[in-house]
Amino acid sequence: MRRRTISGMAATAAIGLAIAATTGATAQAAGGAVQWSVHPEQIKAPFAGSKPAALPTPSQCLSDYGLACYTPTDIRSAYDIPDTVGGKPAGTGETIMIVDAYGSPTAQADLDTFSSTMGIPSTTLNIYTPEGAPDWSNPDTNEYGWAGETSLDVQWAHAVAPGAKIDLVVAPDNMESLDASMRWGISHLNPDTVSMSYGDPEFDWDNAAKQVYRQDSGSYAQAVRSGTTVFASAGDDWSDNGNGSENFASPADDANVVAVGGTNLNDGLDPNVPNETVWNDYDGCLYGCTNGSFGGTGGAPSIMTSKRGNDVSYDASVYTSVLVYEGFHADPSANSFYFTGGTSSSSPQWAALTADIDQAVGRRLGNIRPDLAGWAARGGLRDVTTGDNASATFSGGYAAGRGWDVPTGYGTPDVGKLIGLAGSNHRGFHGPHIDPAHRGRLHD
Repeated sequence: MRRRTISGMAATAAIGLAIAATTGATAQAAGGAVQWSVHPEQIKAPFAGSKPAALPTPSQCLSDYGLACYTPTDIRSAYDIPDTVGGKPAGTGETIMIVDAYGSPTAQADLDTFSSTMGIPSTTLNIYTPEGAPDWSNPDTNEYGWAGETSLDVQWAHAVAPGAKIDLVVAPDNMESLDASMRWGISHLNPDTVSMSYGDPEFDWDNAAKQVYRQDSGSYAQAVRSGTTVFASAGDDWSDNGNGSENFASPADDANVVAVGGTNLNDGLDPNVPNETVWNDYDGCLYGCTNGSFGGTGGAPSIMTSKRGNDVSYDASVYTSVLVYEGFHADPSANSFYFTGGTSSSSPQWAALTADIDQAVGRRLGNIRPDLAGWAARGGLRDVTTGDNASATFSGGYAAGRGWDVPTGYGTPDVGKLIGLAGSNHRGFHGPHIDPAHRGRLHD
């Protein structure tokens, strides 16, 4: 998890490193155990708003801090997400399951602060610890990183589906207990949608890990048989996960999981006119890259499964950030709003907007991957055609283009249109899924 602190009030503000740690940088710990990682990208926001009117606008953030900042109102406008469905708050009657390691000791209080500041009613989290409660008596950067992930996941799932119930499934660590907790949640909670904002580069897989992944894959298949839609972040380390050769990340690579890539919502700061490009701070950094590079969307043909890239995408750049509140830090001065990005932000919002669609059409959508091409053809998904996910460690990467592409899949959502498309018949535009061919490859 990478955090920075802004000092000063100009776009050229001095940037100091507050915390620099990548949680679970490798997929295996000692003895070949599975170890999952999260990478929410953040900069501490140097303001303390107490209500919507006290928060800066996107253009004010850009002028003062060198990046845009979006509230739930901005994001709902950009993606045509309804506030209400049938006269009830969007997501009413639906359950979103979020899976995280370590959780956060202030998850409920922080959600309350976020909701109050953003002008939306809060909700009560249902927190489950099937593998035992995490130990927060002496937290380290790994636990703080996952707490930041938890804050992002629950706050923005709630922002997009304020009427939905949120089941937060928390594991005591980020190793195999996380897999067991996820499997328990799918079996016992029977959620409508699931978000997993953690990942594991495929190049780290070994035989011991593959056994765990096979069990997980069985749970994803079980979920979609029950009508649950499962989402996972594509990762924030470009097409190679920092390895120098293309590889995807698990669980986004599973056939029953919707892989969510990242975009820049660089829409001229007018959320009513969305204009998105591939999120890549290596060769497509926005606004002069005044705060440095944070990463770029994952997405590549899988070296372990039949998956050939991302399925959909969503705003993920810190330069077009969402605001997240954190109150769990031992240092009170670190308890603040943060400008936040990464595909960790994309997955829970897709899970939430799908809960909104479920509510609107009166049924669960299940695995939406077979529907995406039809939805895109009918305007429910906005094509992203500019940018790539090449990196300093792998200049190959993949370019966006017309139609499906590796880094952004079939595009970003227009939820109002998706509600109409999904409701047009029993399965929307369901048909046999055919993975798109390789396309848009960049060469050295």
